[in-house]
Amino acid sequence: MQVLDEKSFAIMVIVALGMTAVITPIVTMVYKPSKNFTPYKRRTVQKIKLDREFRVVVSIHTPRIVPTVISLLESSCPTKKSPICVYALHLVELTGRASGMLIVHNMRKSGRPAMNRTQAQSDHIINAFENFEKSTGCVYVQTLTAVSPYSTMHEDICVTAEEKRVALIIVPFHKQQAVDGGLEATNPAFRTINQNVLANAPCSVGILVDRGLSGSARSTMNQVSHHVAVLFFGGPDDREALAYAWRMSEHPNVNLTVMRFLPGETVIETERSDSTNSRNDHSILTVETERDREKQLDEEYVTHFRTKTGNDESIAYIERVVNHGEETVGAIRTIDNSHDLFIVGRGQGTISPLISGLTDWSECPELGAIGDLLASSDFAMTASVLVVQQYVGMGSGDPLAIPDSPSQHSEHVNIEQTNRRSHSSYTSQSSYREQLQQQRQPDFHSQH
Repeated sequence: MQVLDEKSFAIMVIVALGMTAVITPIVTMVYKPSKNFTPYKRRTVQKIKLDREFRVVVSIHTPRIVPTVISLLESSCPTKKSPICVYALHLVELTGRASGMLIVHNMRKSGRPAMNRTQAQSDHIINAFENFEKSTGCVYVQTLTAVSPYSTMHEDICVTAEEKRVALIIVPFHKQQAVDGGLEATNPAFRTINQNVLANAPCSVGILVDRGLSGSARSTMNQVSHHVAVLFFGGPDDREALAYAWRMSEHPNVNLTVMRFLPGETVIETERSDSTNSRNDHSILTVETERDREKQLDEEYVTHFRTKTGNDESIAYIERVVNHGEETVGAIRTIDNSHDLFIVGRGQGTISPLISGLTDWSECPELGAIGDLLASSDFAMTASVLVVQQYVGMGSGDPLAIPDSPSQHSEHVNIEQTNRRSHSSYTSQSSYREQLQQQRQPDFHSQH
């Protein structure tokens, strides 16, 4: 159109190239994305004090699990000293686009109709959490929608958790409650997402098996009363589960029962025999030393818990002495059916004679032996289950270990915890007896 002559056009091109050559190194020097991922210490629930903010990322595929999640968060005792900051992440499969996106939602304008089913689900989730924030004090909610392929969806969860510096990620179990009360599988991709999150999460992770969490009774404050049970066998995951339940017990309408399982005389004699035979084997002796250290940490934490909560009538502490898995299952069945939530540790990498035989019939190893037992249709259970895995790092400021290549950890990390990173992924199973296949997962930080 002859708007510019050749001389003016040439000058403009040269100026554009010169500006690009100057600005690019300046921006590279000034903007360093790695600063956004500076290490933070409060990556576990156990390290969060009751006078600090408690940050949680909640992953949601469908609105069906939202009532249970909101009830769980409401029972986590938000206070002015320790408010709860919730990042509700709606996960949507990428279709019809070349690249994924992350949408941060503000208050939706009233009267705007939903364009499709996905947007309608997002609107239901947003409205539910907005009403939860308005009706509950000391709770702050930010809703987001992540649109990405299932293969990389765990990265959105982990990146959000890292950026927001959260202590706990809650992901839904890949099975949902059917009409007959059992659990039926939904999308098999959800299971793969959960396994990838467990392997790459920068903080603790909780898998929520939803069987409803409406509460057993209404109190005078028009709040739901919950009965929570913790099954404590020992190890970092169980300590994390107890720490979260301890936080919930601070709520005036939550009753807590802690059942600790202790080894019987048969187990103790076997351990003594193994310890005597392994004195000349350095590697086995190292494992025994780390196991003794974990037992000491368990004893110290349980003692601290009992000292602080000894006068609380809403907390019951029970000890059961068992020798093998069959006695463990029998003890679990004695728990009152009034409990509507079980919190257990995943216990991955921990070999305990107290659960011997339970792993042979495990259908979902990502839940651990006890979590899989409680979620099994063969176990008459109508309560929801939260399976907790404590974050295990390599020390302050160090990146996460590659799941298939665990390295040296800090002094409070035992060999069993390190081995958990090698269980990064599992293939789907059609029966209880099907053997597990390990699949190498790439290092999460190397992908970013």
